Amino acid sequence: MHITFADEAPVFDGDDLAIHFAALIDGEPVVCSITAEALEDHFGAKSAREEDLLDAYARGTARIRAVCAEVLDDNGGQPAVLRSGLFRVAGMEPD
Repeated sequence: MHITFADEAPVFDGDDLAIHFAALIDGEPVVCSITAEALEDHFGAKSAREEDLLDAYARGTARIRAVCAEVLDDNGGQPAVLRSGLFRVAGMEPD
């Protein structure tokens, strides 16, 4: 399974308080998300407002994508929701 990420801009979801972004699994798009809580806890989002979450996502894109790739690899390429606790899991901490 080859995992990459689309160059498309992430999308704010006010109903779920999350940012959605596209991963590509063998070239096929899979929508993944990171919660506002994860962005606040680990990437410095000041609030759950759209601009704060998008700024935090931009700052943490490399780590978010790295963790997402691990999750996608583990779950067989199914859509993934990255929650705060996932960034504390052994092996997913930053180097």
